[in-house]
Order: sequence, then C-alpha cells, then structure tokens
Amino acid sequence: MKPLLQIRDLHIEGHSDDAWHPLVKGIDLTLQRGEVLGLIGESGAGKSTLGLAAMGYVRDGCRIARGSVCFDGQELVGAAPEVLRKLRGLRVAYVAQSAAASFNPAHRLIDQHVETAVINGGIDRATAEAEAVELYRVLRLPDPENIGRRYPHQVSGGQLQRVMTAMAMACHPDLIVFDEPTTALDVTTQIEVIAAIRDAVKRFGSAALYISHDLALVAQIADRIMVLRHGSLVEEAATRTMLGAPSQDYTRSLWAVRSFHTEPKPSQAQARPLLEVRNASASYGAQPVLHDVSLKLQRGQTLAVIGESGSGKSTTARLITGLLQPSSGQVLYDGEALPADYRRRSKEQLRRIQMIYQIPDTALNPRQRIVDIIGRPVAFYLGLKGRALRERVAELLEMIELDPARFMERQPRELSGGQKQRVCIARALAAEPQLIICDEVTSALDQLVAEGVLKLLDRIQRQLGVAYLFITHDVATVRAIADEVMVMQRGRVVDQGRRESIFTPPYQDYTGLLFSSEPQMDPDWLDRLLAGRAAATTQPIAEGQLP
Repeated sequence: MKPLLQIRDLHIEGHSDDAWHPLVKGIDLTLQRGEVLGLIGESGAGKSTLGLAAMGYVRDGCRIARGSVCFDGQELVGAAPEVLRKLRGLRVAYVAQSAAASFNPAHRLIDQHVETAVINGGIDRATAEAEAVELYRVLRLPDPENIGRRYPHQVSGGQLQRVMTAMAMACHPDLIVFDEPTTALDVTTQIEVIAAIRDAVKRFGSAALYISHDLALVAQIADRIMVLRHGSLVEEAATRTMLGAPSQDYTRSLWAVRSFHTEPKPSQAQARPLLEVRNASASYGAQPVLHDVSLKLQRGQTLAVIGESGSGKSTTARLITGLLQPSSGQVLYDGEALPADYRRRSKEQLRRIQMIYQIPDTALNPRQRIVDIIGRPVAFYLGLKGRALRERVAELLEMIELDPARFMERQPRELSGGQKQRVCIARALAAEPQLIICDEVTSALDQLVAEGVLKLLDRIQRQLGVAYLFITHDVATVRAIADEVMVMQRGRVVDQGRRESIFTPPYQDYTGLLFSSEPQMDPDWLDRLLAGRAAATTQPIAEGQLP
C-alpha cells in the first residue's frame, strides 16, 4: 500500500551563534492512512520539529538541509507556497500544545472553527456550522449546539483543547499532527481529551502523528511508537512490542522515569504551622470560587494540593500571596495574620513567601539576562549590589546546577524548558524565603526533565529547610514528593491527610477518581477504564467526569 506520508533521510538545522546546528539527523518515517504514530522523547529530541516538517514547515531560524517529505505523492521540501497553502488546514492539520495561546481571544469559537472550511474548503457557512456542532458532539463537549458561541476565555482548558481538535478536523484532513495536546491538562480532563481524540480519529479515518513525552498516554492511542533523542531515532516498534520489550537502554530509562520518591518527613502535627489558612472563602466578582478552605503547612515540609482544572488550587495560592482577597477567613504566617492585600504587607512578609509559576516562558522577561532576572530580588530584598550581587547570583546558579560562566549572561530564549524552570527556582530562592509555592512547575516539562526538577527541589529543601506548597494535577508527582496531601474539588477541600494515608485504600470517592485516571503502561488500560465507568454510571458527561 502506498504510504500517506513518507519522510526519508531528513536533516533539519537551526541557526544560532552565527552557525547552523543539527536538530533532526537523518530521520526516516512512514505513515499509512488511518494509522497513528507516537513520537516520544525528552525536550530537544526533535519531536515537534519533525511533526512540523510533516506539513512542509520549519520554524523561523531553521532550515531543511536535505531529505524528502512526501505527502500522498507530493514532495513538500521546496514546494511552492501556493502548494503548501492548499494542503495546510485542508489535508494536513495541526493541533498545538497550548490551545489558550492558539485561539484569537477577540473572536467566538465557531467563527474561528469555520474560517478555513469556508474560505479554503469551499463549504458554505451553514454546512460548516452544522458539521462543527456534530464534531463537538463527537468530542464530548457540553452543550454542543451553543458552545461555539462562546469566546475562548469562557471555556475550560480541556474544552478548549477539544474545540481545537474539532477545528483541525473541520475539513476532514488526511493527516493530523497532535503536538503535546494534553500536556497541561489535569488527569481527568486529559483522559476525556485522549479518549475523544482517539474516537474521532477512528471515526474519520485520519492518520495522525501524536507527539508527547508521556509514554503511558501515547500507548492508549498509537499503533506504533518512535523514540527520538537529540534529533536521532533510538528505536521504533509496534506499541505492544515496545511496551513489552524495549530494546534500547534509553527507552528503558524512559519507562522507569517515575521511580523517584522521597522519604516522607516526620509529622509535626503538634507544632505551630509555618502557614495556616483558616476557613477562607473567595469570589471572582459575583462568582464564588473558594468555599471554607483550611490548610496547615509545617516548616521544611511539602504539602501537595491536587485536583482537576477549576478545583481552586491556583486560586488558593493567589489568596495566600495576597493577590486575591478572601470574602471570609484569614491567612496566618508563623502564627501572625497576614494582610489580605499584598500591597499592605511589609517587605519582610513578602520576602518569606515566594512563588514558582507553571510556564517559565511567560514568567521570565525575554529581554533580560539571567543575571538580571535572578539579581533583581537579590537587590530588592537583600540590598546587594555590584560584585556582591553577581557573586550571590553565581551561588544561586550553582545551587540549581547551572554553570554561572555559561548561563549568567544568557537570555531566556537561549535556554531549554528545564533550564528556564531552574532559573525560576533560583529567582524564588534569591529572596531567601521560608515558603515557596510551586504552581504546576513540572506540568509542561517532559518526564526526564521533570524528574530532574523534582530531585533539585528535594535537595534544596533538605539543604535549606524551605517548605513547599506544591500545586499539581499529576498523581505521580504527589506520590513522589508530598509529606501531606490536600485534595480539592470545585473550590472545596474534599480530602486531606498524610501521604501514606491518602494513598492507602479505601479512597474517598473523588480521590479515587483522580487516582484511577493516572495513565498506566498498558495499551488496554484506557479501554478498561472507560468500560468500567460506563458500567458504573449512566449520567451525562460533564467536565471532570467520564462515561
């Protein structure tokens, strides 16, 4: 059978430091119609670069040095722009990692959905809208007849990711490139999205390249898996073959990446907590978002807060940092009530609580050097200047295992995702805090890099005695690093206790739902999960629930 996509001896280079450097090194790839191929590897492996090349596209600053990309008999390397325009969006579609960054916030979802089909696909508006509603139904979106009338900010992250998938399918493409489409989603929403994508791909007979660093998740959708590293192919095999007997040491290391676990620290239940939230409620405008939330965090310990999107995890962090004022309740630090508004807190109160954000790309000023980014809190809180400031920045870079001589003068764009997150850690440490709030700090990182960040945070905690409030949707991360666990749902605390207690059956209902949604290294896991939940309930599907 003639393949739909055939890539041969593909070499792609990127330009930096006045020279061209290899990004993809002689990759061969074949994809048949209706087949799903998983592309796996850590950051910098070349997965996204290869996926974009399947559309005849390379990012700015990159070039195809040599090789062939043949789509349905049409050579895309060197093809005229009008040839590529006729393919993209119509016969080849792309689903990006961040749906929130990919939609135009000024236009309704339905208008963006039908644009390509109407302008380039020759479909009239009414037909395109009717097909959009059917796709929303196939992808299990709530209120499919009306959800397209909303703006991007009026739907959840999981819903927006499914709307993007529907938009990619609007012209019934032969090939869809899924580039980390579930990376930033919580476990329950992630399962909804991957199940919907799998069903839609099968229904419409599209071939797909599914790019991810989550091996267990890829195993639920891919027929074959290719493992990449540093732009080269490590191994390729059918999914069941690779899961059962990976042939390369590197592949086996990816399988075992979640082996890291910390030893829980002794309970300090009788000591005065470093941080305490007492019966806090809060609203966004007239909409209540937190309901009677209470928590305690002891010195030098890690409290993991877990829950799906919209459960109130990050909102609780905003309340603690004074960015959101409670309608009732209070926040205490070392027994002292903190002013609800951060602008009324003293410099010392601000210094003691620092934060690391989920997406380092948006948390770091792209125009500043690393020495300036880390040096600013050093100067503001500690009053250091000149040589003393640079020496302190160098110490912090060494603490996060980055060479000061190599990294101090760089800008964020010259760093990998994991390196940028380490810089965010150093910036938080620069204020010498006693408490750091880590808000989904590993969710956008591949598993190897995420494990490195977790090990770094654990070492720093044991070295400096800093406490962590660790917000995450990843069950494996909670199992790895938490001393105490707090489970949130719809703005309420529904479960709380020591890690060993929370992870010991019987589980509270919602906690059990989260744990059961953690993907397993078994290609039949998703089918069993869906079948079990379908048998258990006949309730309509809603965000955060499965059939």
